[in-house]
Amino acid sequence: MSDAPKIAREKNAPVIEARGLGIWFNLQSRRRVSIKSILLGSGLRSDQKVLWALRDVNFEVADGSVLGVIGPNGAGKSTLCLALSGILTPDEGDVAVRGKVSTLLSLGAGFNRDLSGRDNILVNGAYLGMRRDEIQSRMEEIVAFSELGDFIDQPVRFYSSGMRARLSFSIASSLEPEILILDEVLSVGDQAFQRKSRERMQQMMARSRAIVLVSHAMPFLRELCTHCLWLERGHVRGFGEAQEMLDAYEAELAPE
Repeated sequence: MSDAPKIAREKNAPVIEARGLGIWFNLQSRRRVSIKSILLGSGLRSDQKVLWALRDVNFEVADGSVLGVIGPNGAGKSTLCLALSGILTPDEGDVAVRGKVSTLLSLGAGFNRDLSGRDNILVNGAYLGMRRDEIQSRMEEIVAFSELGDFIDQPVRFYSSGMRARLSFSIASSLEPEILILDEVLSVGDQAFQRKSRERMQQMMARSRAIVLVSHAMPFLRELCTHCLWLERGHVRGFGEAQEMLDAYEAELAPE
């Protein structure tokens, strides 16, 4: 950990604030050695390399904002979500998240394949921090939103990946968090269900203090986001108003 000063928790501060945020991982590579080196006891040696998944990342998210996080695969988007969720701690700098956080990083993660969809609502809801009575009171609403019908009482091992994703989104979107972090979870199901998902997200936006949304779906981002953070190779390429950032990003991707 670096000796960078911690961000003060002052009144009226941004809901989310990153200052000089850096996270690195160790990589190992096997180095070729000669037979002579092996016989002399040197053996095969591993060289440790460092990969900076994020480096010198700075941004703020104000109350009532929806932040889209964009960039190519490997840019550091998921690592940022893990840092904002408290799953990873910074190796450099600091990050402050002021409020109750709910995170959905992988649809269907944590489901027990031998339990029914209904039982998995209880288990997954508890995993997301909901009380049992709270889950029970929202059970039928979650079931109805998922549109799984009689499958809700069948073991999840019989579900398709799309059905698991719909059930997972239905559970997570029933939460009422102050801060919601979503990593590539909005393109769920068919077009009709995607419309329902967008409408549910807009309802959650009205209740939440801030939302962080990672997605490659530009129409979703244009519809939902107030600001965008553009990451590239772990560094901030751009940060600002959503439409401006998305225009610049799509121009970068467009073939010449």
